[in-house]
Amino acid sequence: MSIPRSVVLERIAYTLAAPALAAVPNLSPDGAVNTGMLLAGAAGVGGALLAVKAREGTGRKLVRLSPVVFGAAIDAAAMYTTGWGWDAALAAAWAAAGWCVLPLSRSGRRHHRPALAPIPQPARTAPAAPAPAVVDDGADAFTRDVRLLWERAGTPGRTMVVHADRHPGTHHDLTMLLRAAEPGRPITGLSEAAVAAAFGIGEGDVHFAPVVQQPGRQGGPGWLEAHLTPDEAVRRRKAPTEHEWWADRIGSENGPVAGSVFAKQVRDKPRKVTHYIAQVPDELGEPRVNLHALAAALKTKYDEGRLFVTIDGNQILVSLWDSSPLAQVFPATRELLTPDEDGRWVTGYLGNGQPARNRVYTDRGAAHGLFVAPSGGGKTQLMGLHVAADALFGAVVMLATEAPDEKTAALGEHTARYGVGALYMIRLLRVMVALMEIRGQMRWEDGKVHEWDPKLLGCPYRMLSAYLDEFLSAARNGDYGAEIMDLAELVSVKGRKYGVGLKVAGQSVYVQDGFTQLLCENLRENCIPVVLKVAPKKVVDMFRALGVASENIPDPLPRSFSPAEVGRIERVMAGEPEPPADSNTGGAGWIIEGKQPDVLRTLFMDFKAGIDGFFPDTVATLTEHEIRELELRDLWFDWTEPPRAGEFGPEPDDEDEDAPKKRGGGKPRSGGKSGPRRDAVSSPRQALDAIRSFTNA
Repeated sequence: MSIPRSVVLERIAYTLAAPALAAVPNLSPDGAVNTGMLLAGAAGVGGALLAVKAREGTGRKLVRLSPVVFGAAIDAAAMYTTGWGWDAALAAAWAAAGWCVLPLSRSGRRHHRPALAPIPQPARTAPAAPAPAVVDDGADAFTRDVRLLWERAGTPGRTMVVHADRHPGTHHDLTMLLRAAEPGRPITGLSEAAVAAAFGIGEGDVHFAPVVQQPGRQGGPGWLEAHLTPDEAVRRRKAPTEHEWWADRIGSENGPVAGSVFAKQVRDKPRKVTHYIAQVPDELGEPRVNLHALAAALKTKYDEGRLFVTIDGNQILVSLWDSSPLAQVFPATRELLTPDEDGRWVTGYLGNGQPARNRVYTDRGAAHGLFVAPSGGGKTQLMGLHVAADALFGAVVMLATEAPDEKTAALGEHTARYGVGALYMIRLLRVMVALMEIRGQMRWEDGKVHEWDPKLLGCPYRMLSAYLDEFLSAARNGDYGAEIMDLAELVSVKGRKYGVGLKVAGQSVYVQDGFTQLLCENLRENCIPVVLKVAPKKVVDMFRALGVASENIPDPLPRSFSPAEVGRIERVMAGEPEPPADSNTGGAGWIIEGKQPDVLRTLFMDFKAGIDGFFPDTVATLTEHEIRELELRDLWFDWTEPPRAGEFGPEPDDEDEDAPKKRGGGKPRSGGKSGPRRDAVSSPRQALDAIRSFTNA
């Protein structure tokens, strides 16, 4: 057997170093060689201390450092001994020990135990127990393959596969029936992740189901059914059914309509709208809808005006239009404007396509009206629809506006009386108040006096519907404003009982703008208000003033219902301007029939094409008895005349001719100043001529 070269070299080194180790301390104790030997020994001691503190390899490191450490110790001892005997004996012993132990060579060889360490003996192992024989229970080949995969994974949850069934038409989907390995023990600690890892599928593709006891098979907590559906998950993501799509995208726990269950989908091709019908379980209460998230799930945007949600109990109707119905034009027709037997007629169409109806009377009498819209919002258009509906019902219609307008002048041709200015408006209101007194004394065919009811036969008078356009501007008039507001409040309280309806149109219903709370409440309770094109920052205050609860206040309407022009990036890169915005929100707003406002688009009455076809051939007027009674009260005359003597209070004495005449009656506004009176307008034709003169037409 050949000796390794490292062993030979190490033994030669010990043999040659032993005489030097004994002689150098005696011959030259202060020499460089002896000093180097002592320093090497000190370094060896330091290394030994570090080796003791180390967690691994301590014994091997101590053995390697032992020649240096013990050699330095012998060198130091030789410096203090007398004679050469002990020095030679210690050096020879040091060389013999290194020659036999070989600390450097043996501790450096791979897989060699350090010297002085016990060599472990291989433990005797008991013979392996034979593997239990597999019991053949008649399982099919697929079940046996599943069992092999299950056993390879270490039988997760200490369970065994009883049976496995492949799902028809799939390659990887299956259902496993699992049982606890120890009879009588419940299955615990088994997770979807453990099952998924055993078969190399996603954790979300594993679902557990309890096992119900059946004839011939046990059930309960010791059994479990695992459904593995990776193929089904891929199909559901790529081509889901309507129910699956709704459950995953909309009805999920964090979906736009959490907990809802899809019922059916209906496509209305003529109207180009798709309806989705769903239902929320009773235990979840009223459905909660996140409109913005729902719009994203339906691949649209909420501000496009294509998505509308209707809630009826626990049912939900989601209407998705191909293009916003609020951007469409719904032409007015005489059939739509003609009231039915209940006094209802079509004002426009809701966002879900349902007709929005207003009324000319209610079960409490004549209906009032409240129209709110900024300039250009479609207020005059809406007022024209109401005037036509009242006229087709057979009512007496009168119209007063604070300022001349081409459309109101055209409407005035189909009314019993029409005029411009606060003076005209206050005279109209005085007639309405007087008519309440007159009609309260008129006897019906049965000889009795009744409150007005359109369904009760024998009424001796017609319903009167009076329209006050730009009401707040007239109410702020320094001469007549205070009385206009007082008379309007009085008519709003009692007029309905005498067939007198007050229709107020303006740009605000705020109390701070002059609209009193009493008038607002009376009109709100006896009409169906319509609010058009309100500025976003005013939506909350506007509906709160109309008595709408905070949770029912709608979101502002978008500035345009037309889809955004595509290709903006290309236009920016080319330095081209953006196309002009299509402002098509005129006539769009809300109708407040119940507690919650509904979005609508009003019908369009084309004034340029002529509006005669929307009105009856004859204009209804007051009865002769009513006119005669008004004349006796000095209220029935040409209301475009200047103020008559004594009409608004006693005339000043002749001696005080320079004193201003008192006008406005009763309670003029403090600080109010009389403005210049407008020229008298006695007919709609004169109003049109005045408008043309303003525009140099």
